[in-house]
Amino acid sequence: MNQERLLERITINPEVMVGKPTIRGLRITVEQILKALAGGVTVQDLLGDYPELEPQDIHAVLLYAAEKGTN
Repeated sequence: MNQERLLERITINPEVMVGKPTIRGLRITVEQILKALAGGVTVQDLLGDYPELEPQDIHAVLLYAAEKGTN
């Protein structure tokens, strides 16, 4: 999956999680996933804890963070 398609998984809607970037409009924020990963939670554990997530969602979060952090 190319980077542009990955980033389409990150959505911002003022009516969902007060406008924070979320994954595919779910009530799971980019921030939640990043903090979990930084805290040592594995990708496999995240996918188990949030069955609605897909591996590409984690890649999208990391790409989004990288692009926002460098702009």
